[in-house]
Amino acid sequence: MKSTILLFVSLFCGLILAQDDGSTTETENNSTPGPCFPDMCDILQQLGALKEKLSSVETKLADSETQIQELKNKESTKVVFSAASGGGDTATGPFNTDTTLVFRRVITNIGGAYSPFTGIFTAPVAGVYYFTMFYHAGGAHYSGLNLIKNNEDIVKTSDHPSSSDPSDNGGNAAFLQLQPGDTVFVRLATNNFIWGTDYHTTFSGFLVTSS
Repeated sequence: MKSTILLFVSLFCGLILAQDDGSTTETENNSTPGPCFPDMCDILQQLGALKEKLSSVETKLADSETQIQELKNKESTKVVFSAASGGGDTATGPFNTDTTLVFRRVITNIGGAYSPFTGIFTAPVAGVYYFTMFYHAGGAHYSGLNLIKNNEDIVKTSDHPSSSDPSDNGGNAAFLQLQPGDTVFVRLATNNFIWGTDYHTTFSGFLVTSS
C-alpha cells in the first residue's frame, strides 16, 4: 500500500514540475498566468488522507496484536494443585509447637507451584487464588488447622475433644490476592492432631485470574 502511494506521489510531482516549466515559458513569452489543475490537487489531498488512514489502521493492528498476545500469556498461565497428607492411616501430631503440614500425596500439580517436600505453595504470578483445606481426626483430641499466607493467619478450622464424638471433620477456604513469591501453606496448631491418610486430609488451590 505504501509503495503504491509513493508511486502516485512521484507521478504527480513529475506532472507538477512539468506544469511549472510550461507556466514559466508562457509567463516569459506572454506575461500571463498558466493554466490551473484543480483535479490534481484534489487527488493529492485524497492521497494524504489515505496515508493518514493507513497509519491509523497500522496502529490499531499493533494494539490488537498486543492484546492477543496478552490473552495468550494469561491462557498459558495455569496453576492448579491438590494434595493429601499421605503417609498411611496414621495420626499426625500432636506437637509442642505450630507445625507446617506436608501433603505428600500429590493428586494434581499443574504449574508445579506446590512442593510436596515442604508443603508450601509459592505463587508464580500475581493474581487472585482460591485455597481450601480439609481434615479428618479422632474426637478424643484437639484438632485444628490454620491457612497461612507469608506467616499470617488467614482462616482456621478446629474442634475440641469430646468423649461422645468419635471423630471430627473440618475445613475452610479463602480467596487470596498474591504477588509472585508469596507463600501459602497449612499449619497444624500446637498440641493438635489430625488423621494423616491418603484421602481425608487435603490442601488444594488454583489461580482464579492473573493480574
